[in-house]
Amino acid sequence: MSERYAFIGLGHLGGNLAASLIRNDFAVIVFDRDPAAVERLVAFGAIAASSPAEAAAQAGNAITCLPSPKVSEAVLAGPGGLLEGLPRDGTWIEMSTNGREEILRLAALASAKGIETLECPVTGGVHLAAAGKITALVGGDAALYEHHRPAIEAMCAKSFLMGPIGSAAVIKVITNMLAFIHLVAAGEALMLAKQGGLDLAQSYHAIVASSGNSFVHETESQLILNGSYDIGFTMDLALKDLGFALGMGKDFGVPLDLATRVNALFQQGKAAYGGGAWSTQIVKLLEDAVGTDLRAPGFPARLEL
Repeated sequence: MSERYAFIGLGHLGGNLAASLIRNDFAVIVFDRDPAAVERLVAFGAIAASSPAEAAAQAGNAITCLPSPKVSEAVLAGPGGLLEGLPRDGTWIEMSTNGREEILRLAALASAKGIETLECPVTGGVHLAAAGKITALVGGDAALYEHHRPAIEAMCAKSFLMGPIGSAAVIKVITNMLAFIHLVAAGEALMLAKQGGLDLAQSYHAIVASSGNSFVHETESQLILNGSYDIGFTMDLALKDLGFALGMGKDFGVPLDLATRVNALFQQGKAAYGGGAWSTQIVKLLEDAVGTDLRAPGFPARLEL
């Protein structure tokens, strides 16, 4: 019999991850502050709970996918939180993006209650999560990882055990830092093509087939060219991750010139369009500065596989 899991946090990413568990015949008990998000998962086969504690008590293990370390701590250790419901020897699998110090501190709170922790942030985008093809970056005990590997592999096509708790936080922040740098670079490349009189659709495909290609160009440039920008990831979340990267740079003694510049651009993007704007709209700063947009026919409003 497979393990049962509570799943707390059913947003763009978490809702798709929880759906993958259900699709692979895991029993999933869900909680989210948004009743509509819960209803979507219940219609798909989940069981609803009235609090994280209740969900954890019913399942014995808990997975969280939340927007910030502050929210993760409240769900874990606050009133009605996971620590009130998880049994001793239960497991907390944290799929949110945290800084290294945050996940170490939160895992220590769980350990004091006899609860084991796996950090398991994911990378690749919401569209890959929806298809069960996202990548998991795991930190924690190797035997614990093996025990919960069936659930992780039900949600994620690939998983990498990076080392002890804290290791996955470092590599996840690195991958997100690279993605935001690549996004700004892709926007500048497309604008050079536009202002140089090139066909933008043909330019997109030429870059895909070139040494200058990136995963971000292949995916997010399509949303820029469509004009929807709808990546399912916000300016605020990008700034959170860039803040983690810059903090690690200071802690580890690594000058991060590109990340520092990109962080400043995202601050400008938030000021211009709001923290809830899609992170892909960072390219709109360049469009507004030049006075032209980057549009081409034949590109989707959302990424689908």
